[in-house]
Amino acid sequence: MVAVLEIWVFVIILLVSLLQSQVLVISQNLTCNSDDLRGLRGFMDRLESPIDGWPTNSSSLSSSSRCCNLVGITCNSSSGRIVRFQLQNKRLTGMLSDLISNLDQLRTLNLSHNLLKGPLPISLFHLPHLEVVDLSSNEFHGVLPVTINLPALQVFDISDNAFTGSIPSGLCVNSTGIRVLRFAVNYLDGFIPPLFGNCHLLQHLSVASNFLSGVIPDLLFKLPRLQELTLQDNMFISITGIGNSSSSLVHLDVSSNRLTGNVPDFFHSFPNLSYFSADSNNLSGEIPPSLLNSQAISSLNLRNNSLYGSINFNCSIMVNLTSLDLSSNNFSGMIPANLASCLKLKTINLARNNRLIGQIPESFKNLQSLSYLSFSNCSLNNLSASLKILQHCPNLSVLVLSMNFLTEQLPSDEDLQFKALKALVIPGCRLTEIPKNLTQLPSLISREISLEEPSLDFGFFLKRNFSDRGLWLQYNQIMSLPPLLDLSRNFLTGPIWLEFGNLKELYNLDLKHNNLSGSIPDTLSGMRNIEMLDLSYNNLTGTIPPSLGNLFFLSEFSVAYNDLAGIIPSRGQFSTFTTSSFVGNPGLCGGFNLELKCEKIEELLPTDPASDDDDDDDESFIVWMVASIGFGTGFLVTVIVLVVVPIIRDNKRIRRMQALSINR
Repeated sequence: MVAVLEIWVFVIILLVSLLQSQVLVISQNLTCNSDDLRGLRGFMDRLESPIDGWPTNSSSLSSSSRCCNLVGITCNSSSGRIVRFQLQNKRLTGMLSDLISNLDQLRTLNLSHNLLKGPLPISLFHLPHLEVVDLSSNEFHGVLPVTINLPALQVFDISDNAFTGSIPSGLCVNSTGIRVLRFAVNYLDGFIPPLFGNCHLLQHLSVASNFLSGVIPDLLFKLPRLQELTLQDNMFISITGIGNSSSSLVHLDVSSNRLTGNVPDFFHSFPNLSYFSADSNNLSGEIPPSLLNSQAISSLNLRNNSLYGSINFNCSIMVNLTSLDLSSNNFSGMIPANLASCLKLKTINLARNNRLIGQIPESFKNLQSLSYLSFSNCSLNNLSASLKILQHCPNLSVLVLSMNFLTEQLPSDEDLQFKALKALVIPGCRLTEIPKNLTQLPSLISREISLEEPSLDFGFFLKRNFSDRGLWLQYNQIMSLPPLLDLSRNFLTGPIWLEFGNLKELYNLDLKHNNLSGSIPDTLSGMRNIEMLDLSYNNLTGTIPPSLGNLFFLSEFSVAYNDLAGIIPSRGQFSTFTTSSFVGNPGLCGGFNLELKCEKIEELLPTDPASDDDDDDDESFIVWMVASIGFGTGFLVTVIVLVVVPIIRDNKRIRRMQALSINR
């Protein structure tokens, strides 16, 4: 009986103790620590914008305020002190108060993705418990302090601001546990601090897009836990060091600097390095043996340098290679047949190596994973054989062969099939005929074809290129490349095939600067997703089909310098096109906001089966009013046509328009 009583006494004491602790926590949550209160008030006083979920002004905060219940604030459950201050993506404006140092128990400070400005208070760099500082994507400026005393610091991110001066060397003196340092996209200059060699736990270092210079020091490659090192877009002149076999480095980017000399032959010291980019430097010489035999490399980008020699990767060892960009160099010889032994390759860019000769090897049939291939501006021949080989690559979706195959013709073999091809770029090749089978590409007819997403590693951007062949567009950025057919700047003759209208998923059709003749097919209105249509600089005759006004997503259009006549359509997107889209056709007139006046409109009116109703005049007037007040975008015109016009049109035409909208 005594033992039972003792047990009950113990239980009661325990319950009372727990109740007291809960009351203590509740009372602490109801009040605000005096130091934290001063820090919060100071923070609010320097802001120029309110914080959702906070009082409207600092005077509303008092010692009885529930500071721990404010949005973005987390307190320690036992002490009631603020330990996390997280107000990212709040569109905050103003400056950071020096009183932030009153939050002396703070462990996490995240004010990223706001509009905060001004210099950082010195006191911020002396908080003893601060582990994470993320001030990225703001408008902070000024010079960072040399002396930093943040012994608990693990993550420091001030990227995407406007800081100047040098990288603080004191970061790795007292903050020896730091794991992440990000200084990218600022205006920092000087050198990599030698004391960074003390950051033995550092895993990620990014100083990209600054004005740092000098030598990329060996000490970085000796950090045992460093996995990601991004140094691109600076002014570094050379790389030193050989690394070590125990390196953890996975990602190394030194692109867009001023590096000279040879590519370092140190890849045997980085057994885990899967991504290496050194594009847009002044590197020369041949690809080093350790890189040609790297088992770990999966993405390699050496574009835009002065490298030379043959391309001879050891694909029996490079079993992980998926992305290869060697464009804009001086490589020579035949296209290496053994490259097809790198069976995981998805992207290959060998463009602008005009000393690469011959034809695409038969072995390329084995590249079953290949999605993106560019041999633009090389010295290839035998287009017919090349296409027959590449059609065996089932995932090939982008093929760029511009500035090759001079005086050759596209094959008209009806058996030539590319099931996944969505972008074919062959300008500047002096081709003379458009094969009709280009109008039968399945991936441009139906969305049912499943295509892989573009490779993030494949450098492929679009820029203007001046050469002895005139001004033309050079494709270099795959991420923005839409489904397209580019056959411009050839010697193509004959008509524009009616069957082009079947390509419902085509976004860009470029046939400019050829010798095409005949009329513009009315069937082109079937390309319902077309955004750019360029038929300029040909020998086209007849009128512009009014049905092209139904192409609601057409944002760029040109038929300049042909021999067209008649009235320019005024419906749909044609209300947005300027005179430059139609110049060089003396017989054209009309159009919105154009100086091409029609003297005898009745004689020039084209026959439009879709506009037999008298109410179409009202429809044109509605669209004209929208364009006149500045709402000339395709989206708004589409809305007008889908909402207002059905009031005027009969039910049959309403249903047709709605069907087009649903399909889009």
